[in-house]
Amino acid sequence: MNTYDPEGWRMASAENQGFLQSLSGLQTAFAEGKILEGRALVCDSFHNLIVDLGCKKGIIPREEGALGIQEGTVRDIAIISRVNRPVCFVITEFRTTELGKNTPILSRRKAQELCRTESISRMRPGDVINAKITHLEAFGAFVDIGCGIVALLPIDSISVSRIEHPRERFSPGMDIRAVIRSIDGTRITLTHKELLGTWEENVACFHPGETVAGIVRSVEPYGIFVELAPNLAGLAECKENVTPGQQASVFIKSILPNRMKVKLVIIDTFQYTYDPAPPVYRFQGEHMDRFVYSPAGCGKEIVTDFTQPTEE
Repeated sequence: MNTYDPEGWRMASAENQGFLQSLSGLQTAFAEGKILEGRALVCDSFHNLIVDLGCKKGIIPREEGALGIQEGTVRDIAIISRVNRPVCFVITEFRTTELGKNTPILSRRKAQELCRTESISRMRPGDVINAKITHLEAFGAFVDIGCGIVALLPIDSISVSRIEHPRERFSPGMDIRAVIRSIDGTRITLTHKELLGTWEENVACFHPGETVAGIVRSVEPYGIFVELAPNLAGLAECKENVTPGQQASVFIKSILPNRMKVKLVIIDTFQYTYDPAPPVYRFQGEHMDRFVYSPAGCGKEIVTDFTQPTEE
């Protein structure tokens, strides 16, 4: 477990549970400046978070709830939305209340500052990181890249095969891997499709003469694009009453690496409800400088070069 992994990753760890078992454990974590994690139980009327620490409850004051709250650049929804979810924090003090209770005072903001200074500031384009989906919008997925700090994964960077909405690939709370695409100050943009394999790696799972499952992605005057895998689509002959989003069974007529094409015939289609499964990653490394999707000898080259600046 990395100290600066997304929220939720350290909750069940032996180290985290060990510190939360007793007041002495919390005091040790305070002295050592450890980042811990607990579940937010309540957000009170002043937007302070009450956190379950196992042996007792702690308080994250509103201004310590997230980076940007003090400055007014982040809305309080960043605090409210943490209720019933894991939150990371450091213990900043033990305060005796009017009732004589020794209450730990916590700061999520300081944990995020440590994450930004010690981890995120060292990231470079091409770095492959752990991430967690926080919420989905039509234009992309917002992703926790460490201690609740969020980056954007645009929809067109999720997979090579185009989708209508990120919910077709992800669900909130899903753990994924992602690649740093660009860094502009504190704004980080991610990509994901490069981890899902090249055209050759994906097409190797299919053979001419097979009938396989697919998802209709678009219907054009010249044919119908059917997704065979998140990073692979083929073109089927036109067929009536076919609409995007349908599940399809398709016959593979031919595979043409020099043209990067898979020719298909649609056998049948039916309506489909998306139930995203965790992604299967073909790249297992920690960094990539360059990703070449297209096969060797193909007239069209599709490349992601992480050594070159991107245009936002």
